Amino acid sequence: MKRVAAIDCGTNSVRLLVADIDGDELVDLTRRMEIVRLGQGVDRTGRLAAEALDRTFTAMRDYAKVIAQHEAQAVRVVATSATRDAANRHEFVDGVREIFGVEPEVVPGAEEARLSFVGATRELARAGLSARPPYLVVDIGGGSTEFVVGEGEGEVDGALSVDIGCVRLAERHLKSAGDPPSAVAVAAVTADIDAALDLVAARVPVGEARTLVGLAGSVTTVSGIALDLPEYDSERLHHSVISAETSHEVSRRLLAMTHAERAAIPVMHPGRVDVIGAGALILDRIVTRFEFGEVIVSEHDILDGIAWSIS
Repeated sequence: MKRVAAIDCGTNSVRLLVADIDGDELVDLTRRMEIVRLGQGVDRTGRLAAEALDRTFTAMRDYAKVIAQHEAQAVRVVATSATRDAANRHEFVDGVREIFGVEPEVVPGAEEARLSFVGATRELARAGLSARPPYLVVDIGGGSTEFVVGEGEGEVDGALSVDIGCVRLAERHLKSAGDPPSAVAVAAVTADIDAALDLVAARVPVGEARTLVGLAGSVTTVSGIALDLPEYDSERLHHSVISAETSHEVSRRLLAMTHAERAAIPVMHPGRVDVIGAGALILDRIVTRFEFGEVIVSEHDILDGIAWSIS
């Protein structure tokens, strides 16, 4: 048995998993998530903002204490879209190295996609679900969305990372578009998503997939809203199912709400209030474009893939 610590630093959040790898089983000891908005302004400036780095490093220092308490034997830090795009990413790399004592890996989109796929599908065959391969795994992040088609167990037939994420699109089109956002702004977000999906359709064999699996906070929040949960409940959300009709309805509702109305939703994390409309719309356009009747929600994602990679 090996105890590992995986850190996923994305555009919107930084997350920690400490787990024991025991043969073919990943046993969670703790999972943590903090909304740090590392990608604040990156789409506009091309740089990581000083205050965003401060928020991220503060969360990471807390994670370092947790890792030490659990006496993890190995640590891997993976950074994704916002850090790939930033001209000053060396500031991030230096800070992470100082905190964890390991070099962060600013992974390309293809590797991000592969890790997400492994994390999401490794347990599907044993979960007693009706999910059938090939799978299309979609990881909707803050700065990018990853698409991976494969049979499971890490067998990937095609993957692509495209620059549509809930933070990126919200900052680009919705931030100054009214409350609730105007129809013109929503149409602009939709156009960006659809253009990216054209690229996906051309480069990834999505037509082969029989099951759609959705990852990350936008997807779990949509499911929590659909289930009318009184609070965020990862056990209820993991392997829940969102029908195509429900995806359409929740997306429509969120984009018609004011900031205050979204903030009042019980399962809504405060850090997602400003970006959930864009995230829900990304999910809905994927479901519509690729004609899936439902999406299986997974709480296991790139973080689990990172942990498995350390084994």
